[in-house]
Amino acid sequence: MRTTRKIVIHCSASQNGKRLGDGLRKTAAACIDIWHSARGFKRDKTAREAFNPMLFALGYHFVIDCDGLKQTGRALDEIGAHVAGHNADSIGICMVGTDKFTKAQWDALSSLVRALQSKHPAAQIVGHRDLSPDLNGDGTITPNEYLKTCPGFNVADWLASGMQPVRSALWEG
Repeated sequence: MRTTRKIVIHCSASQNGKRLGDGLRKTAAACIDIWHSARGFKRDKTAREAFNPMLFALGYHFVIDCDGLKQTGRALDEIGAHVAGHNADSIGICMVGTDKFTKAQWDALSSLVRALQSKHPAAQIVGHRDLSPDLNGDGTITPNEYLKTCPGFNVADWLASGMQPVRSALWEG
């Protein structure tokens, strides 16, 4: 079993409030799997055969669609492919959307992160953008240094609010 030092929250950079899955045969995880395959991502054959064998490339461990459905991607003991330089010791969670998420997604994210925290209490919870390099060396990663804006909200503020939905990032469409 690998050591988990970070839980990293991402967004899919897809349309806010629109499910990726069709609710029947195609899940959001399967859609993102296609995208990741096109980018050249691959899962280890043995790991894939042991867990979610129909997902050949998905880099995340979890995907949360707009209806709040939590879908598994990679197994927790499988190294992800979601943030360069940090995959070996992190778990990746992807929220469907870009910068506005449904109440159901916020509730699902909160329950998932709490469950992961209970298994990995020392893990730091961050957004993908928080792992950008500190270009000016001042000890703080600021918006002008973000390599990506993902997940479209400030994870530290979300944690400080007790994992309540971030008002400015709440989809109400």
